[in-house]
Amino acid sequence: MTGTLPKIRIRDLHKSFGSKKVLDGINLDVMPGTSFVIIGGSGSGKSVLLRCILGLIIPDSGSIEIDGEDMLTASPRRQDVLRGKIGMLFQNGALFDSLPVWENVTFGLLALKRLTRKEGRSHAGSILAQVGLDPSVGELYPSELSGGMQKRVGLARAIAAQPDILFFDEPTTGLDPIMGAVIDGLIVDCVKKLGSTAIAITHDMASAQRIGDDAAMLYKGQLIWKGPASALMDSGNAMVDQFTHGRREGPITMELRR
Repeated sequence: MTGTLPKIRIRDLHKSFGSKKVLDGINLDVMPGTSFVIIGGSGSGKSVLLRCILGLIIPDSGSIEIDGEDMLTASPRRQDVLRGKIGMLFQNGALFDSLPVWENVTFGLLALKRLTRKEGRSHAGSILAQVGLDPSVGELYPSELSGGMQKRVGLARAIAAQPDILFFDEPTTGLDPIMGAVIDGLIVDCVKKLGSTAIAITHDMASAQRIGDDAAMLYKGQLIWKGPASALMDSGNAMVDQFTHGRREGPITMELRR
């Protein structure tokens, strides 16, 4: 892809909370139409990085470009346009309990008045079918769904507006191995069908290899390794190998909180 403009380009990104440095000079290119997986331990900065790209957290310095346009220096109106290119599957679904499934799926489109409620109901049915759910599920409420069904509804909402970019925050958390594999398969299918660029953060190594084309590991605010997702279990990097194989002994040590 030489000469191709990265879909997402991050340079020298820094973010601290008080004295704690969470992101320490992140440099990352995610190419169009690829899926990039970021792994790392709890507190390594994965979620903060996603929230910076989404604009939910303002970094201290650096640049975040989408299609060559810097999110951090763009006007508020342009920032809204750039964020409108992004769909998000949240770790715990983040569904609205008081709304039926069909309204959850089309929430953003209804809020922006891109669909009428009648159109929204019909559109939700077709999107639910894409994630393996019967359109009749649209009339149920989130509390009436299993964990796996809630994940599917969250995925349906993420793809409802046919976004250019998809983010997945721990997509298999709380699921059994079989349902996790099902969700990963749906994610791969949806990304390919839309032609989207995807970033996923996960602790699940099987999921990372199923979803990702490329991968990186975040440790103490820095990307310490990048490579093909297929090499995660045999990276040649001592820290990555310790993490991916779940070894107690190695260069990564648990820090005690004071």
